[in-house]
Amino acid sequence: MNKKRCFWLNLKNDIYVNYHDQEWGVPVYDDRKLFEMLILESFQAGLSWETILNKRESFRKAFDNFDVLKVSLYDLDKVNELLLNKDIIRNKLKINSSINNAKIFIDIQKEYESFSNYIWGFTNNKIIYENDKTSSDLSYRISNDLKSRGMKFVGTTIIYSYLQAIGIINSHDNECFMYKNK
Repeated sequence: MNKKRCFWLNLKNDIYVNYHDQEWGVPVYDDRKLFEMLILESFQAGLSWETILNKRESFRKAFDNFDVLKVSLYDLDKVNELLLNKDIIRNKLKINSSINNAKIFIDIQKEYESFSNYIWGFTNNKIIYENDKTSSDLSYRISNDLKSRGMKFVGTTIIYSYLQAIGIINSHDNECFMYKNK
């Protein structure tokens, strides 16, 4: 029996289908996974999410399995290595922002005991159910807070996508088998 899924999903891409069915909109509390998704979302800017997902394993390898401490310590040699890696998105601004954002991510972890506490604190640990949006007051507030801390590539649309990816916002289409409204 074919499951009805969100309209935007490319059903011919198993990586994308698995992501939709098993990850997108599922609440994430693990800081490593929260960092991974933040980095991947920032690399998506100007590109499709499918493009990023297709390169996800290469990103994991290139970015030391998204170990935030290791990424925060990347130096010019590592930046140059990443810029030569044809298996990832080779954008110097995005690579440098990942290193910068890792340092700020660590600062937030120290301040809130975990990044999870910080990000979920914006909704008092509640999931928001809405679709057909690309930004919201919530994504605007979080974006502004992250920018005020010095993060880059964290505009309101990127943050909205991030919140969908980590399950703070559940945006599955009403007809999708993953749809929930509470």
